[in-house]
Amino acid sequence: MSPKTFQIAYVSTYVPKKCGLATYTHHLREAVRVAHNGIFPDPIVAMCNEDELELYNESWHYPLLKNDKEEYRKMADYLNRSAVDIVSLQHEFGIFGGEAGSYALELLNRLNKPVVTTFHTVFENPQEPYAAVQAEIANRSDRIHVMNRKAIGYLNDNFGIPLEKISYIPHGTPVPSKADRIRTRSEYGWEQRKVVFQFGLLSRSKGVELILRSMAAAVKAVPDLLYVLAGQTHPEVRKHEGEAYREELNALIEELGLQHHVRMIDRYIPEEELTSLLQACDLYVTPYPGMQQITSGTLAYAVGLGRPVLSTPYIYAKDLLQGCEELLLPYGDVEAWSVKLIELFSYPEKLKLCEKMVADIGKSMQWPVVGQEYLQLLERTAAEKRWRMADVI
Repeated sequence: MSPKTFQIAYVSTYVPKKCGLATYTHHLREAVRVAHNGIFPDPIVAMCNEDELELYNESWHYPLLKNDKEEYRKMADYLNRSAVDIVSLQHEFGIFGGEAGSYALELLNRLNKPVVTTFHTVFENPQEPYAAVQAEIANRSDRIHVMNRKAIGYLNDNFGIPLEKISYIPHGTPVPSKADRIRTRSEYGWEQRKVVFQFGLLSRSKGVELILRSMAAAVKAVPDLLYVLAGQTHPEVRKHEGEAYREELNALIEELGLQHHVRMIDRYIPEEELTSLLQACDLYVTPYPGMQQITSGTLAYAVGLGRPVLSTPYIYAKDLLQGCEELLLPYGDVEAWSVKLIELFSYPEKLKLCEKMVADIGKSMQWPVVGQEYLQLLERTAAEKRWRMADVI
């Protein structure tokens, strides 16, 4: 089969929907298209609610109503009749209908095309009803793709998924641009500042207070230090308490005397701008208190873009930063964080070494590399299924 005629159907949320999974799938699809120089647009089975149907009007858009069980079966029949060679299912809890997303099985159980499933969330200790549904999705898929090496062991230990069925390919990231970094620093007035950056929907689970308290000590030694916290308040937080948490943070900033050293960007930030901000910062931080977090798109982007990082040792950070354990600091240890900030920004050669270590990891995460690896996984899986079918006949 010529690579130019190899066609992939992606099942996921998709742009213009504003969610991390939609953005990821868009970039993955584009990277794979470039890798195999496809002449036909790969179709998207776009998971959506009724009010989102109008977002998907391209000929290669196949909208699928999340909560309509029968539509999953119809979509499977449609894909079975199509010229699609393989299905890439992007799995995240919450995007499929039914208890624990069980409607995804309505599609898989009727589908006779080979399937590679990407698990965006894998639990160390999965609970019901999610465990049973995820186990069945894994069993029904021809291959499993994960973006964290720890997830391989979790799937094997919890569900008995054979190790040879699971492939690790890292989260894709943009290719860094030095020119973009210079331009963005100028636009935001960061030329004379040492910028510590954190991005994400604001909530109490992001460890912001840890950085603020660490900054209070660090700015005495590094007076040009600036902590930039970007992102809107999480919609669920806003629903329950409005902007009370952001106001608490502003009060803490004033109490610590950090008004000149903290900036909040309180708005939705498009991905292109986020990429520019990440490139423009001097240090990216994820001081998260939850040690079970198995993915972090922003940490992946920062590493892929070659920016120095500091993080608490949650599962994804430990896996991603293997060999660079000095960049992992305990949650809650204000002194350790402030000492590290002072060290990195007082001794440029140490920050430069940190940047080099991270950039070496990041090279394997950039979209051109990831797209090629994912395409090879898809082609190999499709070929194996053809061989198995030929043996049966």
